[in-house]
Amino acid sequence: MPNRTDLLAPALNSAFTDTRVSGPHRDEALDWRRNAACVDLPQQYVFTRTPAEAAPVLRACNQCPIRRECEAIVDPSHTWFDGVSGGRLWRNGREVKPRKPRSTEKPRSS
Repeated sequence: MPNRTDLLAPALNSAFTDTRVSGPHRDEALDWRRNAACVDLPQQYVFTRTPAEAAPVLRACNQCPIRRECEAIVDPSHTWFDGVSGGRLWRNGREVKPRKPRSTEKPRSS
């Protein structure tokens, strides 16, 4: 059975290809991913659904020169994207908000 990344690859590749771009700079314009801070990270972290696995990619996003372009091109809220894009974790096209750490203290009785 193919893994989740293999299943998403065709949809993502088509999302990353814009046939409206033409001319001598076409390859450069379409290959925006090579400038991404996450380019060398394992794909299972980029396409994860869990905050723990997304942590290395989210840290990379903080220094990424194409963070805004990434979100605009992937367009997670319209493609039901699962993974990290534009410095945020997405699940089914909805942003996964980071959870606040739970307090380990018990409420005090007065």
